[in-house]
Amino acid sequence: MNWNNTVTIITGAGSGIGKATCDLIRSNGGKVYNLDVLEPAESDPFFVKCDVSKLSDIEKSIEYVFKKESKIDFVFSNAGIHLFATLEETSVEQLEKVVSVNLLGTFYLLKSVIPIMKKQMKGSIVLMGSDQSIIGKASSSVYGMTKGAVGQLTKSTAIDYAPFNIRVNCVCPGTIQTPLLDRAVEQFSNKSGIESKDVYASLNTVQPLGRIGHPDEIAKAVMFLLSDESSFMTGSLVSVDGGYVCQ
Repeated sequence: MNWNNTVTIITGAGSGIGKATCDLIRSNGGKVYNLDVLEPAESDPFFVKCDVSKLSDIEKSIEYVFKKESKIDFVFSNAGIHLFATLEETSVEQLEKVVSVNLLGTFYLLKSVIPIMKKQMKGSIVLMGSDQSIIGKASSSVYGMTKGAVGQLTKSTAIDYAPFNIRVNCVCPGTIQTPLLDRAVEQFSNKSGIESKDVYASLNTVQPLGRIGHPDEIAKAVMFLLSDESSFMTGSLVSVDGGYVCQ
């Protein structure tokens, strides 16, 4: 697929999988807007400061991009946060924060871009799921809840907007070497008393492929799902997890 003259929006493209996807699409000639709450380390003319947990922020950001470009071809709803805690250990404030970013942020983004894509009669969207969109994990009730909901949101939205030639798919990464993983490992280490290096060593062994994944491996899957190369795919939850959920 030729990415020249295409316009993509990625939330949370400042680091991890979002940044890897942004860099990959830009390297193929596409224009990518990074909607992130954190300022980039280097100047980026396509950076738009946006807190995805606030509908007004997303609406203003989408309006800004559309006014500049007159179209939005692709969207990757990537921004998210993690919480390592059981239900009893989770405060109401923590619950609201994770839900506001992971689930409401995704909903707000869809609500803001779908009307534009309906008028275009074309668009492709990828939502950030997780292996926990498919399976459960210990001490992850709220995070898993949001990712399970994102999986269902993918399916229903795909059905509703297929008549408008809008495709919606969900990428479901496993354990990937990102700042999000680093924070999750730190939380687990502090709670369990197990050293971080031993946690990482253990994580390498639980995937059938025997290692942690890399952000660029997820980026390639996202790029495929966004592109016309996956033109007959919509409503799919695509695992990119080293075989973890097939065990």
